[in-house]
Amino acid sequence: MSAITRDRWRSNFSEWFDWIIGEAEVYDYGRYPVKGMGVWMPYGFQIRRRVLELVRELHDRRGHEEVLFPLLIPETLLRKESEHIRGFEDEVYWVTHGGLEPLDVKLALRPTSETNITYYESLWIKSYKQLPKKYYQIVSVFRFETKATRAMIRLREVTTFKEAHTVHDSFEDSERQVLEAIEIYRELFDALGIPYIISRRPEWDKFAGALYTIAFDTVMPDGRVMQIGTAHNLGQNFTKAFDFKIQLADGTLDYPWQTSYGVSDRVIATIIAIHGDDRGLVLPPLVAPVQVVVIPIPVGSEEERNAVLREARRVAEVLRGGGVRVNVDEREELRPGAKYYYWEARGVPVRVDVGLEEVKTGVLTVVRRDTLERYKVAREELVGFVLRLFDEITVNIKKRAWDYMTSSLRRAETMDEARRWAEEKRGILEMPWCSREECARRVEEELEVKTLGIVWPLESAEGLRCPVCGGQAVTWARYAKTY
Repeated sequence: MSAITRDRWRSNFSEWFDWIIGEAEVYDYGRYPVKGMGVWMPYGFQIRRRVLELVRELHDRRGHEEVLFPLLIPETLLRKESEHIRGFEDEVYWVTHGGLEPLDVKLALRPTSETNITYYESLWIKSYKQLPKKYYQIVSVFRFETKATRAMIRLREVTTFKEAHTVHDSFEDSERQVLEAIEIYRELFDALGIPYIISRRPEWDKFAGALYTIAFDTVMPDGRVMQIGTAHNLGQNFTKAFDFKIQLADGTLDYPWQTSYGVSDRVIATIIAIHGDDRGLVLPPLVAPVQVVVIPIPVGSEEERNAVLREARRVAEVLRGGGVRVNVDEREELRPGAKYYYWEARGVPVRVDVGLEEVKTGVLTVVRRDTLERYKVAREELVGFVLRLFDEITVNIKKRAWDYMTSSLRRAETMDEARRWAEEKRGILEMPWCSREECARRVEEELEVKTLGIVWPLESAEGLRCPVCGGQAVTWARYAKTY
């Protein structure tokens, strides 16, 4: 990475992020006249679309069925599960009028869909023979976020909310489903080169109405931690609230078990944040709208300039024939340097330069975005070389992201060690924990951090003491400054 500086990207991440989502025409935020809402621009929408294609493939392959439920949820449905509504009541947008007429029942703009989906599951599912049943939808959800909003990270309209909802005839099968959800997210984040830790959220921070919550978190370039995915075992809480029973194999009736799991716009935000550098985006080839940009460098006579342009177009056609998403930048008003800047900011994985020399020799200049290394490649070898380069880029950006993540994890067994870590407040701190909430709260207060939960799968801290109360530690708790 010596050819590329990454200082501003880390040292002033917030400013960098706002700059690049505008510069690369990803997401227009802050100008829409409703706080906490933004607009996906064409280039960003293409990134989003390709991420969602992967999300759909991962779910469809495992037997999930895509559905689409109404945006409006009657208050009577939302209040069916009391713990759930308590968890969201401060964040709900309410529709109270239809035109000029007051509504008999207030309607909520969907904050999440456990209640209305459970209602329909109770109408559709009658027997264990129909189970397991796995639905998902990709929709907007609305939450009246009162903290400082951030583009793609903390929104009032989350426009890319994938929520899966499943139904099972036993607790054991719902537990198996949680593990499947975790595998789906592992595969998603691994494909995108996003590093993560997996934690079981503490009881006081689990999803409202769930038995427990498993969360994926990543460390952003500024050292703060962001939740990027969650999976919840809902138990029988919602099915009991809706008096939803099914016939079991032994002929008895019982409430089925449910899970839910979701990711959001934060996946795209993380791709931008984790892989970027001072020049802009560095996109994984898998989701890059343009995988290769061909830059003609026309010089000399008109005939020579036309020859360069023809060669650039031929190169593009050869690459398209190999299944590569390619664009030829033929804009005459921009010099080659300006085109380089434009496409580097957009994170296009590979650039091919075509000038008079390349026309004469048949040897092309290829530049990779992640390191800016340059190669000379014969025209007839170009497709194979570029496809191999995609694999190398994917491995490299994933490795450097994981290297940063690993370097951001620290363990401390005493409060003095924890205080030294807190002076930096970068990354994730793991400490032995006795499992008492008051001890975790003490750490939160003193270090000004949040409890992420416990290491998952559970890791024993046998032989260690809780650094707060001195009692026997049970496991390791994680703390971080979060978004």
